[in-house]
Order: sequence, then structure tokens, then C-alpha cells
Amino acid sequence: MKNDISLIPDWVFDSVFYQIFPERFENGDPSNDPSGTESWGSPPKSNNFFGGDLQGILNRIDYLKELGINALYLNPIFEATSNHKYNATDYEKIDPSFGTNELFAEFILKCRTNGIRVVLDGVFNHVGVNHFAFKDVVEKGRESKYASWFNIYSFPVKPPKNPNYECWWGYGALPKLMVQNPEVKKYLFDVVRTWTGKIDGWRLDVPNELPHEFWKEFRKEVRSISPECYIVGEIWHDAGSWLQGDEFDAVMNYLFRSACLDYFAADKLSAKKFSLQIENMRKLYSASHNLAMLNLLGSHDTERWMTICKNELWRVKLAFLFQMTHAGVPMIYYGDEIGMQGGKDPDCRRCMIWDQGKWNKELLSQMKDLAQFRLSSKAVRRGDFTMLLADTKKDIIAFRRQYKESAVVVVMNRSTQKKTVEVPTGIKTAEWKEHGVSNKIKNNHGTISTTMQAHSGKIFFTI
Repeated sequence: MKNDISLIPDWVFDSVFYQIFPERFENGDPSNDPSGTESWGSPPKSNNFFGGDLQGILNRIDYLKELGINALYLNPIFEATSNHKYNATDYEKIDPSFGTNELFAEFILKCRTNGIRVVLDGVFNHVGVNHFAFKDVVEKGRESKYASWFNIYSFPVKPPKNPNYECWWGYGALPKLMVQNPEVKKYLFDVVRTWTGKIDGWRLDVPNELPHEFWKEFRKEVRSISPECYIVGEIWHDAGSWLQGDEFDAVMNYLFRSACLDYFAADKLSAKKFSLQIENMRKLYSASHNLAMLNLLGSHDTERWMTICKNELWRVKLAFLFQMTHAGVPMIYYGDEIGMQGGKDPDCRRCMIWDQGKWNKELLSQMKDLAQFRLSSKAVRRGDFTMLLADTKKDIIAFRRQYKESAVVVVMNRSTQKKTVEVPTGIKTAEWKEHGVSNKIKNNHGTISTTMQAHSGKIFFTI
């Protein structure tokens, strides 16, 4: 496996990502609201609209900066009939309910001015039934010049409720593109060329359903335009075959999320088993790919982290501490930083809460602090990861991040009791300070001795 860190855009390692589902972040321009738009904060359904748009995100750039965000991942923004936009009708056009292509250009400029990178959702496996090519096939049948763009089992084409064509997971509203077809590939790569020079990366939807050769060509196309373009795939399992240096830079790290869920939220793993699970996950990939992984706890496809933790704030805080200090790039799903609730899709796609009286300000304060600490620490952003302690009896874990002479040690106590712990740092000569505490820590021949309150975590760093 290739282990060349130069294969991955350098900016990625220094990023704190924030995922936005544009329809639900903020309604910044009511004049472009879809017909039937409901009042902000009403219960989300699979097919309702609330008017969120690009102007709404623009209005909150200062909020994002204050949070410590320097990279955005936006769910699809190209023209589509749904609220989620995974059923594209026109890849070349920003959805009118989100704004215009001109507004998007302003949006990118504003983000860049504020030091924020932008990654877009690339949905190239399927389109919507209102896409020009599929509409032409419906109208003209086998005589359509686009008939070979899709796998039509018989003609005429049947309605989406009873599809007689290949579609994503049997959903007739999402006819699958035949990307092996040279015409389809050219069409998609023309789309890629349209946007790649304007954005900083692509998050690729269901890439496991397209052939590896497509993604190898995709990478060459993208990197020929923008060598600094981040390519990250949505893979929910072992992604090693996509991370050989010729396809993706990273994936959305759902294996990381799974381990955190079982340890921090569900108490299904002991400290030792959690440590083993994290190490086994890391062994799947090269050191450079591990540093570029998009580590998430929540997304538009999962229950909200606060809901998963059954409103136990300490669990949420420990998990975010681990996420923000572990190797890889942390990604916050919009609203998780203020403790938003939400069950499975579509409930996890609630409208962002802007009433500060309803925010969990203790959690938000921690998130800001962790983001700033991460941005200030090269050891956390780029350092090696070493598990130092996984004490099942005490229910304590500790790990080290180290970059050259700089090191950070994180200690977590998941137990219900106060514990005194000796952490073998592996660094005998360094002086240490605890984050948020002014006094130096006594270094006893490479060991840090500390008392941990129940359900708490601490960060130590070399000085």
C-alpha cells in the first residue's frame, strides 16, 4: 500500500469540517422558497421543505468561524426536485431554491476570504427521473439517443412506483447511470470539470456502486485541474481497496463512528476491546490516509449523537473529545455542537436551531475549545497515534499524538467514579501542562499521574 503523504492535499490535515444539509441550515432568502414551504422548525418529513439556502449559510459564516470551522461539506446543491437533492435534474445548475450559479460564486469567494474550504457532494451513480436524458428515454423509448445511458429492462419505461429499469436500491425515482458507457462518462467528467476548479473537494455518494476504473479516471481528471482537490468517498466498511493512492484520499469514517458508538454511547465495549477496535481500524490504511480520514459521529444518514447518547451530556462530550484529538479530520454535523436531537432519517435532518436559549452552551463551549486546541496543535493535526493505556478495570483509556518533539496525551475516564491513574507517556524528558490549567505537571520518568473525575477527560501537552 502506498504511504506517500504528498498524494493527499496538504490543507486537509489542518481542517475542522462542518457538514451542512443546505435545506435545513437557514432560510436566508424567502423569495426562492419552494411552493408549500413550511415554517422553520416544523417536523421534518421525507418530502417537505423549509427554505434553507446558500444565502442562509452565507449569513452564518461568522458563526462557523467562531466555532473553529475551516472546511464545509455540503450535501447536494445541484438542481433536483427533492429536499435532499440526491436526484439531480441538472448538474450544471445550482438548485433555484438554494440560489443561482452567480450566488454560488459569491459564496465560494466569501468562504475563501474567511479561510473556509468547500467540498461538494458528487452524486454520479444515479440521477432523478426529471433529468433530461431519462425524460428523453421515457418519451422516445428505445429510439432515444440516451437509451443506453440507463439499463432499461423493457419498453416503454414504466413509472417510478413500478420501475422496469435499474435504479438505486430499487427506488424508481433514482435511475442508475451506466457509467461504463463512454458517452455517460464524458458527460459526467464534463460536469466534474465545470465545478472542480471552483471548489476544494468532492464527497462521492455511494462510490462502491461504481467500478474502480471509473474512480481512477475520475482522480486523474480532478487532479489535472486541481492538484489540491480533496477526494473523499462514502464507504461504510473497510475502504482499503479505494485507498491505494489512485482513487480516493479518504472516506467518511463510519468504522470510527461505530467504535465510538459502542464505547462512548452504548457501553458495549470495554476499554481494551475499544482500543483493539480502533487499532484494527487504523491497520486497514496507511498512516497518511488515516490522517486524512473524515471522522464523523453524526451525519444526514444517522441518528443525532445526542439522541444516541440518550441525552447524557458526558457521553457526548467524551466522544467529541476523542473525535477532535484522534488521528484524522473531524467533521461536525450541523447542530450537533449545540446538542440538537433527532432520530433516523428524516428526523436527523431537522432545521438548525438559531434560538440560543435552546442551545446546550456547555457543549458548544467545549466544541469551540476543542477546535481551537486542534488548530493550535500540530501534534493533534498531523502526529502519530499511540494508545498508551486501555484499562478495562478502571475503565480508562489514554493515547498520545506526537509530531517531532511536540506531543499531546489525552486521558478519559468513562467510569462512574473518581480515579487516580498513572499514564506512561513514553516520553521521559518532556515537561507537560494540562490544557486549561496554568501549572506544569510533574513528569515522573515519563509518567503523568493525574486524578480523573467520573465521566471526564483531560488533555496534556508538552511545553
